[in-house]
Amino acid sequence: MPNRASILLKCAARAILRSVLLVVSAFAAVADGMDDPGRLTEQAVGFENGEGVTKDFVRAVELYCRAAYLGYAEAQYGLGWMYANGRGVARDDAAAAALFSLAARQGHGYAKRMLQFMGQTDGDLPECMRDGLENGASPDTPERRKLVRMVWQLAPEYHVHPRLALAIIAAESNFNVTAVSPKNAQGLMQLIPGTAARFKVKNVFDPVQNVRGGLAYLRWLLAYYKGDVTLVAAGYNAGEKAVDRYRGIPPYPETRNYVQRILKLFKQAQHPYEASVTAPSPELSRIRLAAEG
Repeated sequence: MPNRASILLKCAARAILRSVLLVVSAFAAVADGMDDPGRLTEQAVGFENGEGVTKDFVRAVELYCRAAYLGYAEAQYGLGWMYANGRGVARDDAAAAALFSLAARQGHGYAKRMLQFMGQTDGDLPECMRDGLENGASPDTPERRKLVRMVWQLAPEYHVHPRLALAIIAAESNFNVTAVSPKNAQGLMQLIPGTAARFKVKNVFDPVQNVRGGLAYLRWLLAYYKGDVTLVAAGYNAGEKAVDRYRGIPPYPETRNYVQRILKLFKQAQHPYEASVTAPSPELSRIRLAAEG
């Protein structure tokens, strides 16, 4: 069990939680219909501590996990605490460490301190952080769980939601690190040689390099199409030149089916984007007009 110092640390974290929750997650701010992770976390805290409601650790875990799945660092930290203490779930220090690691990567100070206390940063994410990849995805193996955890760790560096990156991987390679397509797209995120070179990937079969290259391309596409997930998915599959030329999803059955699968897995039509990465597509206004017509 965590020692007295860690318990005091937890109490201090709760003391500042109300101010932290005023900062709304960027993902929630732009996502149409997406749950507000700040609100979910606030509700989780209430059930965890019996604040205004009957104390219910199981319900707290459920709410924390929904918010953690949306990429909210405070929820990832709170869920990690529940696993570290066996509140509402069986105690699992490895899962707690994995969650603290995710929160720490987003700058969560208390999560960083908990990792120092625990002496580990590795472990499988809880099952509720690994869903959304059904429809023929590979079995849930230790190898796949390791890859999922890696994506959750790397994606925030590129301001890409892990769920979008995981949807791309599921559709592209089904989590096969050594996959090669008939068009010579390679690795987890199926980078063609030109894309790999464009984003400085030297070894496409190295999972970390491959995912970093795919994330860099997704970040670029998100800026190019101003967060329109439909166009981003179409661009990733067929190339942005084809999307611009056809002013929308190219009329290729493969690309149309691909876009529908990504939307079904990711479940959101919009995604935050960094406008500074690249200028938007010169065809974007005409694409939007064509879609409206």
